[in-house]
Order: sequence, then C-alpha cells, then structure tokens
Amino acid sequence: MTNTPVRVLLAKVGLDGHDRGLRLIARMLRDGGCEVIYAGLRQTPAMIAATVIQEDVEVIGLSMHNGAHLTLVDDVVTALKREGLSTPVILGGIIPSRDHAALYGLGVVAILGPGTPAEDLVSVVKKAGESYRKG
Repeated sequence: MTNTPVRVLLAKVGLDGHDRGLRLIARMLRDGGCEVIYAGLRQTPAMIAATVIQEDVEVIGLSMHNGAHLTLVDDVVTALKREGLSTPVILGGIIPSRDHAALYGLGVVAILGPGTPAEDLVSVVKKAGESYRKG
C-alpha cells in the first residue's frame, strides 16, 4: 500500500438522526491515519454515490440505528452500481445478527457493532481500502 491515507466516507442514510457514535468513529479513523470525509446525517443513496465520485472515496462507512438497514444498504449499493462504482461498504451500528448474511449478500464487506476496538476498526477500514486500490 502507498503512504497515502485511505479516504473514508462516513454517513448516516435516511432519517436516522443519531450520529454521536459516527462522530467518535470519525475521530478514531483520523487518529488511525485515515482521511475522513464526514457527510453526516440524512444522506440519500444518490448523495452518497455523488460524494464517492467527488471525493475519490475508497471506503464507505455507513452507520445504522433505525432498523431499515436492509432496505437502505440495498439502495446505497444500487446507487453505487448505477454510477459504475465498486467502493467497499462497511456497516456499523445496531445490526441484528440474523441480518448479517443478507447484508454480506448485498456486498457489505464488514459489519462492526458497538464496542469494536479502535484498532480493529482502523484495521478493517485500511484492509478494505488496500483491497479497493488493488482492484
């Protein structure tokens, strides 16, 4: 991998207004050497895809706490594909384990729950970024 930091987009999709954890994740990733683009709350799938293009994003981190993760992740992945993007998506938040297989089937590369150590978070994001760079 180059010495260039992995560019990570962090966002909340839909009407979920809980971003305290996402702001903490942003700090952990910055401290871990990643470049963070914080899109914040109430993003649409199309807005996320547009930001990925505009900011040359290498990894997308989505935070979900509203129970709509299956629908919203599918919508985000569809919006990315529509733009010809294959940017890896990492999902965080309150995600029931019964939904993990379906989310991986949609293309999510990792699901991280509350309490994930900062070192693990940074490692997963950097590995996803390295894999994306290799194509």
